[in-house]
Amino acid sequence: MFESLFRVFFEYRPVIFQQGEFRLDPSSGAYVASIVAAAVLLVAIVTYRAAGGKGSPRERAALAALRILTIALVLLCLFRPVLVVKAAVPQQNFLAVLIDDSRSMQIPDWGGQPRGAFVKQQFGASDAGLMQALSDRFVLRTFRFSSAASRLASVSDLSFAGAQTRLGAALDGARQELAGLPLAGMVLVSDGADTTDASLNDALLGLKAAAVPVFTVGIGRDRLARDVQIDRVSTPRTALKGTSLVVDAVVTQTGYAGDTVSLDVEDAGRIVGSQAVKLPADGEPAAVRVRFMASDAGARRFRFRIAPRPGELVAENNARDALIEVADRREKILYFEGEPRFEMKFLRKAVADDPNLQVVTLQRTAENKYFRVGVDDAEQLLAGFPKTRDELFAYRGLILGSIEAGAFTGDQLRMIGEFVERRGGGLLMLGGPRAFAEGGYAETPVADALPVVLDRVSRAAESLSVAHLRVRPTRAGEAHGVTQIAATEAASAGRWKDLPILTSLNPIRAIKPGATVLLTGTDGRREQVVLAFQRYGRGKAIAFPVQDSWHWQMDASIDVDDPTHENLWRQLLRWVVDGVPGVVDVRSTTDRVEPGEPVTLVADVVDPTFVELNDARTVAHVTGPRGTEFDVPMQWTGDRNGEYRGTFTPADAGSYSAQVEAYRGGKTIGSGTTDVRAAPSDAEYFDATMHAARLQRIASETGGRFYTPDNVAGMAEDLQYTGRGVTTVEERELWHMPVVLILLLGLLSAEWFLRRRVGLA
Repeated sequence: MFESLFRVFFEYRPVIFQQGEFRLDPSSGAYVASIVAAAVLLVAIVTYRAAGGKGSPRERAALAALRILTIALVLLCLFRPVLVVKAAVPQQNFLAVLIDDSRSMQIPDWGGQPRGAFVKQQFGASDAGLMQALSDRFVLRTFRFSSAASRLASVSDLSFAGAQTRLGAALDGARQELAGLPLAGMVLVSDGADTTDASLNDALLGLKAAAVPVFTVGIGRDRLARDVQIDRVSTPRTALKGTSLVVDAVVTQTGYAGDTVSLDVEDAGRIVGSQAVKLPADGEPAAVRVRFMASDAGARRFRFRIAPRPGELVAENNARDALIEVADRREKILYFEGEPRFEMKFLRKAVADDPNLQVVTLQRTAENKYFRVGVDDAEQLLAGFPKTRDELFAYRGLILGSIEAGAFTGDQLRMIGEFVERRGGGLLMLGGPRAFAEGGYAETPVADALPVVLDRVSRAAESLSVAHLRVRPTRAGEAHGVTQIAATEAASAGRWKDLPILTSLNPIRAIKPGATVLLTGTDGRREQVVLAFQRYGRGKAIAFPVQDSWHWQMDASIDVDDPTHENLWRQLLRWVVDGVPGVVDVRSTTDRVEPGEPVTLVADVVDPTFVELNDARTVAHVTGPRGTEFDVPMQWTGDRNGEYRGTFTPADAGSYSAQVEAYRGGKTIGSGTTDVRAAPSDAEYFDATMHAARLQRIASETGGRFYTPDNVAGMAEDLQYTGRGVTTVEERELWHMPVVLILLLGLLSAEWFLRRRVGLA
């Protein structure tokens, strides 16, 4: 619409004015006319000044200005203004046409037809619309692209089945292939989606350096009328079998505001979790928490799915897949208690039936005498708390009960801090008369790791006071998996309101800057921390400063079969050991790739004291979906101590399991496993609108233009004036543009009406 109106007034397309150089080409008569015009102007000024009895000075000045502008416009036309442009010589220049061949071109939002229908209509035959207009002026080189650009013999060969779109790689590949030819420019026909993390900057810099303009054609709508999309799902990389996971998802929609839908979690087609979602206003994200159980071991592919809605244009973006390594192993936790008490008994009872948790208890009974429960052999912990890092670091979690700091040597206190920071273990400190500040932990390495502030002075005065606390989750706690003590989130929130009061001898009210409080307690006057945590180095530290959580099992108000206490402790201890690394910690840079796309494995290798090793021999044993096995050597990166990388390319679709083993001095250090899935990506269907901003950026930064199907008809003419390739100089006359006549008539009319108003006509 704008361009049509522009041509009505200015005769030429906007690109002529953008690319052209303005010049005057007067004849000898123009100079004579300028002298006459000067005389006429002088007479007009004198005449208006002499008419002192009519009109105000401002009105006479306006009349003089209108006369000056009129004569100046006539003079400008006499001096023959022209635009000098460089026009491409027909059939002497090459033009690259890049056509998007990805899946998103199948979306039916171009007048009810797939986006690819526009391509076939305009480029499907030599005499088809835009194709004919371009081929009349240029020698065409046509490319198809999704993950990379390749030559296209015929538009009928397009399948629109590419699972990825890499705009930068496509533009760069086409430019390099046509280097050395007289290239007038490139035409990029796409919806503008780019499913990679790669930046366009390098490709655009190359195009600008080669002075190759890109003319982009955006296909599709910049807003889908009716669509529901799961934007993001945040899942852990690993989980212990039997863990109840609370996962955050983000849902957006257009056209279904206010509808209630169900977000289901599927494991091998079986629904393992579900959450009702009220869809927000169009374009606004809705945060959703869904809870499910990781009940089967192995590399599990969980699908988060919302059933397609009536009239939805894109159903494929209603689901997200997440790969979670569900481990079926016993996690060993050391629990050191300084005195016999019910808390230890009921904690052990709560997790006794959990096959994936082994709580090894060391209870002090007298000076240098200990009672051991759950040890693997007669020698384990025989001398009390571990005295070497090798011995302590063999555990993945550590619980400190009511045991004072003086029960440890200075080196043991440092070991506990390193257990969290360097080993990456989980530390949990329970409340009691010998815990926290009351146990003398202030200003020790253990206090450095804890998420709460221990004040040696203030605690001394309060050490004998008992706080009776009614416990409630904080806002952050309501969303955390540990606080889900009932079957549903709503049931958990209700259950917390009914739980009995607990007591605490450790009145902690301040947390460290990076810490998060999940539970608080109040005695009716003041609040204090009941459950808080923070990341510390590679691990995490948790503070639980109450001394009798067993009341939630044995209080008279609690039913005998009530599982609240067991649920809390199982989830709490599973969280303590969640994400704790082994001596060989393995991951892949992505959990899903296209078949034929390389996979990068990364392994962090440490010795038994968790010091990084740079001289280990590391190899990945990979098993493919058909049972094929092959080894992938891994090399130290040199970028970070203990980090090794290796790459392999899955040829077939399916699941690939990589077991990485590390050796040193002919001995095995340890091993770790990760999985990756090779499957066609569904990224094309997410954010599936036409990305006009990206296409406009490509065009503007390279000197091209952005088009839509509504105005693309003029692109062939615009491409003639890029100034690239073999060109000829053309002059475009400007004096006979309609806008000149309109201005001239407007000035004369304005002067006449003003003269009549002041009585000079």
